[in-house]
Amino acid sequence: MKTIIFIGSNKSGSSREAIKAAERLGFFTVLLTDREIFLENRLDFPDVHQMTLMEISDYDLLKGNIKEIQEQGKIVGAIVSFIDPFVHVAAKLSKEFGLASVSPDPLVMMEDKVLTRELLKDLPVSPYFTRYEKNDSLIDFIDKQRGLYPLIVKTPVSSGSKDVLFVEDERQLAQSINTLVKKGSNEILIEEYLDGPQYLIEACVYNGKVHIVAVIEQEITFFNHFIVTGYCLLGDMDRVFYNKIYETVCLVLDRFKLKNGSCHIEMRLINHEWKLIEINPRISGGGMNRMIETAFGINLVEETIKIFLGQEPNLERKFNRFVYAHYLTSDSTGTLIKVTGKNRCSRLPGIEEVFIKPKKGKILHPPLSMGDRYGYVLASSDNKEEAMSIAKEAAKEIRFYIEPI
Repeated sequence: MKTIIFIGSNKSGSSREAIKAAERLGFFTVLLTDREIFLENRLDFPDVHQMTLMEISDYDLLKGNIKEIQEQGKIVGAIVSFIDPFVHVAAKLSKEFGLASVSPDPLVMMEDKVLTRELLKDLPVSPYFTRYEKNDSLIDFIDKQRGLYPLIVKTPVSSGSKDVLFVEDERQLAQSINTLVKKGSNEILIEEYLDGPQYLIEACVYNGKVHIVAVIEQEITFFNHFIVTGYCLLGDMDRVFYNKIYETVCLVLDRFKLKNGSCHIEMRLINHEWKLIEINPRISGGGMNRMIETAFGINLVEETIKIFLGQEPNLERKFNRFVYAHYLTSDSTGTLIKVTGKNRCSRLPGIEEVFIKPKKGKILHPPLSMGDRYGYVLASSDNKEEAMSIAKEAAKEIRFYIEPI
């Protein structure tokens, strides 16, 4: 029985859609998860043929479970993950079990922001950065940052805007460093704050050839943290603009020596030069796979699975649209009583999907990370401004009723 093993998944979004894609491709799907609630709600996962509850951060335990799966007579074709920080773990296990080679080494460096910065530090894409280690003199360190504010403070393995802090002066820098040290961080990354339009680039590499799958303009809202509340996938763009993106992405991925795999890169355009915000060795989460499929007819998680199987991905566009995803957040803290407007919103012209994440009884609060976005409205059009307008106007129909706590 042809089998694909997934290490970790979210209930929805790109990682879950990857499991559905594997099922469509004719594979028996196995999910190794540390989320007990998934087992408690097993019927919510019909696309997962076998689910095992385990500590997925234990490498030896993962290896033992994979051996057991093989002993059950299942022929494992790929071991994959679309969840941080298990992308490189899946690649390492794939290599150990003699499966199609997606080298774990570039993925390890992408998952660690300090390693990424050190690797790229001599390239023009790299902004100013420095590191603070737990036993360093905080006074001396802060003194060295004079004249460099504002800055961004983050942990090397932060994701989804978690533990990413914006600081404007010495007091805030000291406070942010102490906060992250108290949370258990022995090493902290401090970066130049880059003020300019931000873009997300979804890319695939197969046999060393780089493919830009999608370029997405991001709309960022500051709620004490930087939260992306809008994604505009560009169906078309200026050729010079695209060429410069492609050139920069190739420069970065060549330094990582990525020969096979997928990633997303966030960059800001500063004085006509691209500067790297971060890189992650997987497709973006949330509705990104749906956006790309709506825009071009490409199911990127499915094509990524093919790369892990040693097959050439099909990244040819079937059509070409602008797509905008408007994300929903809460302005207040409280218990969700009900959500209204989803059906009205779904029926409006140009709306492709309305996704509401929380269920009744969930505690909602203003966003502290990307995980605190509570749904999205997805719209498409042949025109960029129209796609944005449709999604934003339709989202006004959605209302969260919250009981304060």
